[in-house]
Amino acid sequence: MEMTGAEIVVRSLADEGVEHVFGYPGGSVLYIYDEIFKQDKFKHILVRHEQAAVHAADAYSRVSNRVGVALVTSGPGVTNAVTGLATAYMDSIPLVMLTGQVPTAAIGQDAFQEADTVGITRPCVKHNFLVKDVKDLAETIRKAFYIARTGRPGPVLVDIPKDITVARCKYHPPSGEIRMRSYSPVVKGHQGQIKKAVQLLLQAERPMIYTGGGVILSDAAPELTRLVQMVDAPVTNTLMGLGAFPASDRRFVGMPGMHGTYEANMAMQHCDVLVAIGARFDDRVIGNPRHFAQNARKIVHIDIDPSSISKRVKVDVPIVGDVKDVLGDFIAQYEAASRDAPSEPGRLAPWWKQIEAWRGRECLKYRRSDDVIKPQFVIEKLWEVTGGEAFVTSDVGQHQMWAAQYYRFEKPRRWVNSGGLGTMGVGLPYAMGVQMAHPGADVAVITGEGSIQMNIQELSTCHQYGLSPKVLCLNNRYLGMVRQWQQIDYGSRYAESYMDSLPDFVKLVEAYGHVGLRIERPGDVEGALREAFGKHKKRLVFLDFITDRTENVWPMVKAGKGLTEMLLGSEDL
Repeated sequence: MEMTGAEIVVRSLADEGVEHVFGYPGGSVLYIYDEIFKQDKFKHILVRHEQAAVHAADAYSRVSNRVGVALVTSGPGVTNAVTGLATAYMDSIPLVMLTGQVPTAAIGQDAFQEADTVGITRPCVKHNFLVKDVKDLAETIRKAFYIARTGRPGPVLVDIPKDITVARCKYHPPSGEIRMRSYSPVVKGHQGQIKKAVQLLLQAERPMIYTGGGVILSDAAPELTRLVQMVDAPVTNTLMGLGAFPASDRRFVGMPGMHGTYEANMAMQHCDVLVAIGARFDDRVIGNPRHFAQNARKIVHIDIDPSSISKRVKVDVPIVGDVKDVLGDFIAQYEAASRDAPSEPGRLAPWWKQIEAWRGRECLKYRRSDDVIKPQFVIEKLWEVTGGEAFVTSDVGQHQMWAAQYYRFEKPRRWVNSGGLGTMGVGLPYAMGVQMAHPGADVAVITGEGSIQMNIQELSTCHQYGLSPKVLCLNNRYLGMVRQWQQIDYGSRYAESYMDSLPDFVKLVEAYGHVGLRIERPGDVEGALREAFGKHKKRLVFLDFITDRTENVWPMVKAGKGLTEMLLGSEDL
């Protein structure tokens, strides 16, 4: 069957089982959009800014375990999308980005809306392609999906010149396995290395399990839960790994790192065997690597990406492979070894006694108020009102940390935030992607008055497609995290961190066709949340919570400090 390149693009997406494409049209992709108009295999979501298209596709992937898809035009369409690509890349999210390009003959001629897409995006994608022959188009798109979802996932970009979309060739539906000589990710872990790791755990007196987003990306939460229960070790989930292990389980010691719990950080530092699973020992988790290395411990590191192992912290037992596969083998070996040589009863009792002593510090306790709304209180009430079942997206800043600390996630793929890049403005477009993947689900956006204004135009997209997230704006009239650092490290010189001339958010969201509520007293918080998730369940509701302007996120490990050098409150300043 002979087809145009545009028809091949649409057919290839349908062949991959794509149901939603987030995008924004422009001159170089109009033939593709014309073919989208003619088909009914998937739905196109028209965003209001290309950055939001990529964020929405990113979130769609995170909560559905499918490859997200975004489509933008050349030049500014691509450059507007770069932040979304970098965000997905840092968090290892599988998505395919289709971009228009000027005609092949015009490439390099400074044509209208030309940009070097391959060059610009090379550092922030897993791989990218420039299609120069329509005969290569179908196979290239197929490879893009394969690369995006296998190995360590990530965004893959396919740049398509306009003349390729109108050129014709015979279309043969791709079949058979994809084989790429230069790309063959390891999935199965080395059995000998797994055996070493099992023996270390069996002998450990102070074991600790440290997990990251890799557990969620490989759908290994059931295996992780089984392993933790067998070993009876404390477990910590990073910001990207929250929900991989139930927060209600006594073995969960909270999030580690810069704003992690006292007990998680102390256990990470003082364990004798640390098993890292799908995590990368990044700077916000372990702080100063030198300080982290002061305490002798054996470290096991399980990761799909060999380049992540011993990158920042030297490990003793590296295991390269898919987390789900490796944990399956790990559990089988651990069970067999436990039968052959049962552990001494009560071996971990002193370790748990120490952990409970650390937990007794109640590091997340905060001073409550009847006069001013505390942001932590809003998150706690959100958890109560939604029964802990909501999908929660967040922007970046203090509100992100409070959401991570106080909304106790029981399930994976319920928490969507920008961990690696720390991108403000993701919360609302993330919610759009979540609701496209899970229509009718309760979705809460935790944001601040600074972050929300970075992609606030997507309120229009939400209205067009009947999306109904509840936007909780923790409004303290500051760029809160910046203000906190300025207070602690810059002599309280609040340079450009105060948000002056804020809009009336209630009127603004009403102008977009939604419901706006302004809440100024603690006693009204729960009622407003119940109204939003009850009476206005099918409407987007913007809740403008006027919160304590000076509240800080505690605990805090300052930049350059070690995990155990935590500030637990203002009294430590």
